[in-house]
Amino acid sequence: MEVNQNDNFSRALNDLVETCKDGMKGYETAAENVNDPQLKAELSNLAQQRAQFVSELQSQAQQYGISAQTDTTIESVAMEAAGAVHRGWINLKSAIAGNSNDAILSECENGDAAALKTYETALNAQGLPNEIRNIVEKQHSEILEAKNRLTTMKRSI
Repeated sequence: MEVNQNDNFSRALNDLVETCKDGMKGYETAAENVNDPQLKAELSNLAQQRAQFVSELQSQAQQYGISAQTDTTIESVAMEAAGAVHRGWINLKSAIAGNSNDAILSECENGDAAALKTYETALNAQGLPNEIRNIVEKQHSEILEAKNRLTTMKRSI
């Protein structure tokens, strides 16, 4: 793998890890702010799913000698800020809307839409080994399924 491809691959993997961490925190916050037991369970499961995704991605990164991103590139700062904004919106909307399940689910959908874009960017990164590509494709598919479930749940509220 040439250096430029390795940098792309490393950056893509680190972005996915951060995106999944943000999703995990967002879903934990969402689960804490709903009263419906079924919805709370679904959101908690999605938080656990994202934690599992983080573990899978970090394991792959370790196998390829990639450590967690420690530099503060413009991209990494922007990603961190975007994740913080997403979590902030969940807090703000749930507080303003009196923990409205509809508002919370809308923010979860928005978070998943952003995650899907990050996954699609990673899948387009040059130098992504097939083993990792397969994991990323599987996780992308599961996030899309989760987003679709949330949309269906929101319609039934």
